[in-house]
Amino acid sequence: MRRRQFLGGSALGVAGLIGVGVPLVGSARRGGQGVSPGSLLTSRAKLPKPYEVKLPIPKVLEPVSSSGTTDTYEITQQVADLEILPGLRTQAWTYGGTFPGPTLVSRSGRRTRVKHRNELPQPTVVHLHGGHAPADSDGYPTDLILPADGSISADQATAAMVEGMHGHSAHGRPPGTLGMAKGERTYTYPMNQPAATLWYHDHRMSWTGLSVWRGLAGFHLVQDDEEEQLPLPKGDRDIPLLIADRAFEEDGSFRYPLTDTKLLRPGITDEFMDGVLGDAILVNGAPWPVHEVDRAHYRLRVLNGSNARPYTLQFDQQPSGGQAFAQVGSDGGLLERPVRHDAIHLGTGERADVVVDFSRWRAGTRVRLVNTLADGTAREVMAFDIKAGAVSDDAKVPDKLVRFPRLDPAKAVMTRDFHFRQDRYGWVINDQPYKPGRALARPKLRQLEIWRFTTNQRHPVHVHLNHFQVLSRNDVAPGPYDVGWKDTVDLPSTQTVEVAVKFTDYAGTFMLHCHNLEHEDMAMMGDFVTE
Repeated sequence: MRRRQFLGGSALGVAGLIGVGVPLVGSARRGGQGVSPGSLLTSRAKLPKPYEVKLPIPKVLEPVSSSGTTDTYEITQQVADLEILPGLRTQAWTYGGTFPGPTLVSRSGRRTRVKHRNELPQPTVVHLHGGHAPADSDGYPTDLILPADGSISADQATAAMVEGMHGHSAHGRPPGTLGMAKGERTYTYPMNQPAATLWYHDHRMSWTGLSVWRGLAGFHLVQDDEEEQLPLPKGDRDIPLLIADRAFEEDGSFRYPLTDTKLLRPGITDEFMDGVLGDAILVNGAPWPVHEVDRAHYRLRVLNGSNARPYTLQFDQQPSGGQAFAQVGSDGGLLERPVRHDAIHLGTGERADVVVDFSRWRAGTRVRLVNTLADGTAREVMAFDIKAGAVSDDAKVPDKLVRFPRLDPAKAVMTRDFHFRQDRYGWVINDQPYKPGRALARPKLRQLEIWRFTTNQRHPVHVHLNHFQVLSRNDVAPGPYDVGWKDTVDLPSTQTVEVAVKFTDYAGTFMLHCHNLEHEDMAMMGDFVTE
């Protein structure tokens, strides 16, 4: 895709250059968080009516071995034919044959090793989003796992990452990264971090959008003693919810606007340069599912696993008194105190752990969860059917959750600026398209810094290695969804967000990037090196 193709005749046009999205019917609209980016890709398949499919719960993966310090898991990345739309088969790229992949559950302070075997027809990279891990297990975008069958060589994989992309270069891969492995790679996660809702997904340079769209995503939960002592909902009332929009071809296959369907060169058609939005909303891989709940407290671990679509989620009918959501956790773990909301906003990649007391609605009520940033089919998300009958419920939301160490911005040694914007190359940071090995920053370990993110259009900014704390938005107080430890922060157009961050434990090369996956694939990434 050349400069003329990118700027001329695209759905962005002048609107994209001045930082205004192009909302389409059924895709996005103006809301409390501004205009959603992206263009709508409509399905050619007949979509089912909402709330006819039961909510699937991803299976929890058991370790293949355990020692006194370490749990070891094995996951095979494989093609699987799934029934996502009733009566049709969808060929997905999966972790272990399911979408989402299996949920991993780790113990804080106990090492987790995950061996991934790639039996897919394409190279992959695995990133544990929110994981505090050394560089060789972070999922650097050129540290590929080549297909086990040898169908793609290292040279072919390199060419497939760089040809035709704005400013991408395969040269200059920094020392200390693993490069390419054939067939298998083992990732080691020390898990020196508190209880949190993390997720893992593909992170291959130039191809992340397609790979995640086709199914390469799953939950990874961290537990610890402090969380277990709290009276939060547990067991069947602790539910992970991966929300993702998709589009489907007439035969049920995933629809995605590739320029090269043979997958030899990366790139999407002009009109989707701002992000791909689907018209079907999947929750845990099911279209608009329904879940039966008791009149009791439930913990919902909500993840925005979409490529480009933000969500402002609320119930179609509020309980008496409002504030249906008690937020107890954010990207990096539990909050110091719960925060109550009528709605929850999530940019792509963000998570929110919320507790909902379904006893606040009458038995027999169907409560719909909707996205107020969308119209049409994309407005509906899922539903909860509230069962009749008395049940035991000893869960509650305590006034105090966990100890929360605050980063003092007065102790910051420096402030760094990162400008996320569009230019002649595509999507860039500080006027530079991504080049592996070119560091945008070299922060010192254990030194506090302030990082300032500025955008000209909506960009959810994700930082690897350590979580951060939001200090301000446009030089005023943080927003209602900026609480807690964050690894991703959603920036509407023409906003500036300041965060405090301190990198600890691991020296090496890590990433910051936009988590609109189409923007990420089109060079809106940057390396930083901790020293």
